[in-house]
Amino acid sequence: MNREPDWALWRSFSAVVANGSLSAAARELGISQPTVGRHIETLEADLGIVLFERSLSGLKPNVTALRLYEPVAQAQASLAEAAIMAEGAQDDLGGTVRITASVVISNYVLPGLLLPIRARYPRIAIETVPSDSAENLLLREADIAIRMFRPTQLELVTRHLGDLPIIPTAHQDYLARRGTPATATELYDHDLIGLDRSDLIIAHARRIGLPLTREQFVLRSDDQTHMWELLKAGLGIGFAQASLVRSTPGMVALPLDLSIPPLEVWLTTHRELFTSHRIRAIYDALAEGLVTYINA
Repeated sequence: MNREPDWALWRSFSAVVANGSLSAAARELGISQPTVGRHIETLEADLGIVLFERSLSGLKPNVTALRLYEPVAQAQASLAEAAIMAEGAQDDLGGTVRITASVVISNYVLPGLLLPIRARYPRIAIETVPSDSAENLLLREADIAIRMFRPTQLELVTRHLGDLPIIPTAHQDYLARRGTPATATELYDHDLIGLDRSDLIIAHARRIGLPLTREQFVLRSDDQTHMWELLKAGLGIGFAQASLVRSTPGMVALPLDLSIPPLEVWLTTHRELFTSHRIRAIYDALAEGLVTYINA
């Protein structure tokens, strides 16, 4: 009779199917590639079946593996849910809180917010995850998320803190060299800093009647933090959060109405985690700090 496989083997199995290779699965799990390989071999031996086709390009899940993947993924989600419920039952103000936010918020806003929070709650360790992707709160990739969109999952507690206006801006040194555009069409005579692969700015410009092409951005990047540093260095005109512009020495808000949609700011956590005293404390403190930042 085959013995029941250890859960660690199933975790490796799920990671290989989801990521498509042993190396990617190892990176996700934080273990070595040979360990993942051994887990797969042991799992197949315990079950008495073959789950992957071996080739020079790696492991390819067969039909049986694909059938097994869904219940294993559901089991992972259920275990994560149980961990969340256990976390919420804790009532001390020690431990760790993991916060994810956009790269710009993480680098230029969050440090200032965390300074008084750390002074108020010195026993709570903070882990930060700067990311422009949607980290999955339900799988415990973060405890609290600062989102620029409204989360829709019913399992989440979410609060709309306000909206961040996005405005055209440049450093005073650039404007001293090149002058300040008085109208939107005068932007064509300036060095524009914009997105590289994304057409978000171009699409909006065209909606308000301003023909714009990628080539008209003389500096292009999809890294929001890098774009902000280019603006601060005085390399051209770009777009940024109004609160960030106001709080950064040398940056100037340009007097142009481009009808740019604001960024919504939502603070989110799992409903079970909301009963954790330490997570509730950090959640409330972040909300207070973010509202102040939004309205600055």
